[in-house]
Amino acid sequence: MATATWNGEVIAESDDTVIVEGNHYFPIDSVHQHYLRPSETHTVCPWKGTASYYTLHVNGEDNTDAAWFYPEPKKEAAQIRGRVAFWRGVEISG
Repeated sequence: MATATWNGEVIAESDDTVIVEGNHYFPIDSVHQHYLRPSETHTVCPWKGTASYYTLHVNGEDNTDAAWFYPEPKKEAAQIRGRVAFWRGVEISG
């Protein structure tokens, strides 16, 4: 099982992650939603599409844009639809 942790809390855990470019993409229903805050940040990947971000809010601290997802990934990246990945100090284990 893959687990994402930050600031002492488990953010997500799943036996069904998809690894793309070294990042674990967790199913959105495996992510503890109460830690996610919508962000206005968007970036574009030439082959995956436009990413949207969440800021993690855990134990009173924010980790800005530490989670991202592709609401409408391009056909080549269809396997990450409905999934969330993490960075910026979020530890992935398992």
